[in-house]
Amino acid sequence: MGDYWICEIISDKIGRGLSCYAPRTMIDRRAFLMRAGIAALGGTLPAWPQRSVVPSSEPDYKLDIGACTFEVARNKFLKTIAYNQQVPGPLLRMKRGQRVTVDVTNRTSHPEVVHWHGLGLSPALDGAMEEGTPMIAPTATTRLQFTPDMPGLRWYHTHTMAGSDFHLGQYSGLHGMLIVEQSGSVHDREITLVLHDWDGQMEGGDDGSMQPTYKYSTINGHVEGFGEPLRVKQGERVLFQILNASATEVHWISLTDHRFQVVAMDGNVLATPRETSMLRLAPAERITAIVTMENKGRWVLAEPRKHVRAAGMGIVLEYESAAGAAKWDQPDELHWNYADFAQASDMDAEDASPEVIPIVIESKFHGHGGAEQWLLNGYSYPQPNTPVLQQGKQYRLRFENRSMDDHPLHLHRHVFRITSVDGKAFRGPWKDTVLVASKTVVEVDFTANNPGLSLLHCHQQDHMDRGFMMVLRYA
Repeated sequence: MGDYWICEIISDKIGRGLSCYAPRTMIDRRAFLMRAGIAALGGTLPAWPQRSVVPSSEPDYKLDIGACTFEVARNKFLKTIAYNQQVPGPLLRMKRGQRVTVDVTNRTSHPEVVHWHGLGLSPALDGAMEEGTPMIAPTATTRLQFTPDMPGLRWYHTHTMAGSDFHLGQYSGLHGMLIVEQSGSVHDREITLVLHDWDGQMEGGDDGSMQPTYKYSTINGHVEGFGEPLRVKQGERVLFQILNASATEVHWISLTDHRFQVVAMDGNVLATPRETSMLRLAPAERITAIVTMENKGRWVLAEPRKHVRAAGMGIVLEYESAAGAAKWDQPDELHWNYADFAQASDMDAEDASPEVIPIVIESKFHGHGGAEQWLLNGYSYPQPNTPVLQQGKQYRLRFENRSMDDHPLHLHRHVFRITSVDGKAFRGPWKDTVLVASKTVVEVDFTANNPGLSLLHCHQQDHMDRGFMMVLRYA
């Protein structure tokens, strides 16, 4: 048995995934930079435990980090790292206000960590080494305990470095959906969909940037045409819980002859639900939407961009007793705008003049074909002068993206409201991840209500690996 250490986490029922087999290892985190960054911010990095402690009770859930081989398409197998030897990882269901225990065992040969995305946990539990969360040593088991108080669609995933190895970090199968249950949604059936890209390689762009490309794009670990269809009945209100767990790619989703009523974004309920014909999800974004099943038949839910659907990102939706070929109508254009989800009202009071924290995004290239270095306000992680927050105060993060790339920006341990895109002000949805397009300015407001180191970063694995991170700290 490996070492145990006891901290303060959650779930309910484990969902079904793809069976896997075989052993593999992982690489270490960028330990030097992490330790340097934490020390610069006045924090301490907890050491791994030095003695074995056998817990006196069984956990509510167990997550094993280890090697996995799964069938992505008929007779096409991929090797990866996954939770509990399945892709995606087990669906964890929790109840708000109910304390839960999870044991996480690292069966690889290098340190690992689990980030509990969107739960707002303390830095010691959140799952980012930059904040001071202890890594899980090889062969060790970590016991986590906490009480979730943020209902909605969350998720959990690795927070380690991958570099150019596309079996590691967020390129791997180390991701799973996590739902903190809440009352109020009226639906007949729930369907969970996890989007991911696999078997990547790095290619250079015309501007000298390095960008991953992929062989397979999947929903729930399968390409279109392989695996079971989504089965529904006429008249049902189906609640779709959708997560983009891709390491780098923005994805769109369309369902032929049906419309989505978006009721929550990143797990946060919209005061005013909005209807749309398609969805867009940047890496780490989640959408909860209701679709009324009123067109009996067999239909395709898929990525509308032809090259992505050709890589496999699609699945058949089948009504009861329906027969024949599944129908797909190719959309003429892509449309998604955060301003379309402006909220007329909600419960939260806001400061009319929050303090602005400017964050300028730039890249620095290192010769032809070389990997770019990402800079926030002129520096890669760890920055010498990071923002200092006052507890209870309201702030506006002003992201000015001067680069040629789009960036899904995630703020750990907090939620924020989108308040403007390129000068257009609106009361947007509450989220924890926002896509900042190339050459645009996006502003988001949040309240500093969760003291402790809080990581801000691009959720593209390759960008984060090359310095696109900043830690906010409280005074």
